[in-house]
Amino acid sequence: MKNWLYRILVAAVIAACSLTAHAQSSKTLRVVMHSDIKVLDPVWSGAYIVRNHGYLIYDTLFALDEKFQIKPQMVDTWSASEDRKTWTFTLREGLEWHDGKPVMADDCVASIRRWGARDPMGQKMMLFLEDIKATDARTFVITMKQPYGLVVESLAKPSVVTPFMMPRRVAETDPFKQLGEYVGSGPFIMKQDEWKPGEKIVYVKNPKYKARPEPASGLAGGKVAKVDRVEWVWISDSQTAVNALTRGEIDIIEQASYDLLPLLEKDRNITLVRAATGNQYVFRPNWLNPPFNNEKARQAAMIGLNQQDFLHAIVGDPRYYRVCKSMFPCGSPLESTEGFEGLIEGNIAKAQALLKESGYDGSPIVLLQASDTPALSNLSPVAKSILERIGFKVDMQAMDWQSLVNRLLTKKGPASEGGWNVFLTYWSMADLFDPLMTPFLQANCEKSRAGWPCDEPMEKLRERYALASDAAERKAIAVEVQKHQAKIVTHVHLGEGFNVAAMRKTITGWINAPVIVFWGIDKQ
Repeated sequence: MKNWLYRILVAAVIAACSLTAHAQSSKTLRVVMHSDIKVLDPVWSGAYIVRNHGYLIYDTLFALDEKFQIKPQMVDTWSASEDRKTWTFTLREGLEWHDGKPVMADDCVASIRRWGARDPMGQKMMLFLEDIKATDARTFVITMKQPYGLVVESLAKPSVVTPFMMPRRVAETDPFKQLGEYVGSGPFIMKQDEWKPGEKIVYVKNPKYKARPEPASGLAGGKVAKVDRVEWVWISDSQTAVNALTRGEIDIIEQASYDLLPLLEKDRNITLVRAATGNQYVFRPNWLNPPFNNEKARQAAMIGLNQQDFLHAIVGDPRYYRVCKSMFPCGSPLESTEGFEGLIEGNIAKAQALLKESGYDGSPIVLLQASDTPALSNLSPVAKSILERIGFKVDMQAMDWQSLVNRLLTKKGPASEGGWNVFLTYWSMADLFDPLMTPFLQANCEKSRAGWPCDEPMEKLRERYALASDAAERKAIAVEVQKHQAKIVTHVHLGEGFNVAAMRKTITGWINAPVIVFWGIDKQ
């Protein structure tokens, strides 16, 4: 009965969206995303759904093209002094905020400062910042205390936290508080009056957006909006979403459920697209509490876990996953297996010996499971089974993802006080291209992400990477980082899975970028 009522409700929501869209727009794109959106500030929140929202309404100074090369976006020209301490950026002419005001250099200065307070890569850059200031309406200058090789790379960061540009009055909001106003300069404008959490969020084409002249490529190039309206319709049940797609009630499913792909493959009206950039699944221990406050216990997990087991459970179809020992994505410039020889291969006997050496006392460890997220829910039972074979006693606690995130951030104490010991998640490969980007490599104690690794040598390695003068030196340091990570274990990487988008064949212009984008897409 509940399922029947739920489907009626979904149909009613879609019908209501259709009526609204017909009245307002000749081309409306209806999309089911991987999550509902409850927060709108892409600097305050690291959620991918909020990042995706950011790419619709905001723009960036630089962006990565389909070959992961950095290209200017809002920037027209830029230069660096010979000593690489002074960086000058000039914006393109004619850029406007959604409220009609011109984009100014001091807007970008405020935006960079807010981003730099929250993002690990930005935080590292800010440590070496001497000054950042606007010198005229379209030009700003970044001055570093010493030569810094990753200024442009930091500003081109493609994923969480993405350095989106905002008006100064908005960007001056405390970075640890959510925004109250959502004005960007991107190709779409959010209709805040139509946002209904749990149902839909609506964006309309920005008629004044000034696209770059180059063809769209990855996250770079001309962001030409070809539909008048984009609606994210929230349907939590995978089967119901697929039914809506096959009936033509929606146009795209961002991440189709792997177990429903055979059904979709048989439908002549549906196209499936494997993501060019996948996700890396991750096991994250809590360094603050026993047993994972002990390095040998963390090493036991690293040695005992096996990528293949996780990939088979969560993805199943080998076409959509890849075993990859490299901590940085396979196929990326920093790919390497050095340091991980003999690790993540399911060596239970060696893991058991290490756990014994750690002095583990047999107390249950709390393993958090995101039960409402298909991309994550199957990971925890696999981890539980392997950890128990190693010798851990495991208390797996299921909850929805939002509750899990809240517990991660608010419960740092031991399990007896509502704390936790381990959780599993995934990161987009767009977040993992180097030691500064990779969120779980941050090891500056309480400033780190949940799990709170605390390791000064790792932070010094990351600092050396930031200050390296060329690609060869950075590659060598990245190998050192990986070898050190194999010892201290801030996290365990569990292989790579590739999302599959499903769409009606009436959809054209799909851009297979590291992040789902809606410019370039047309609807016949």
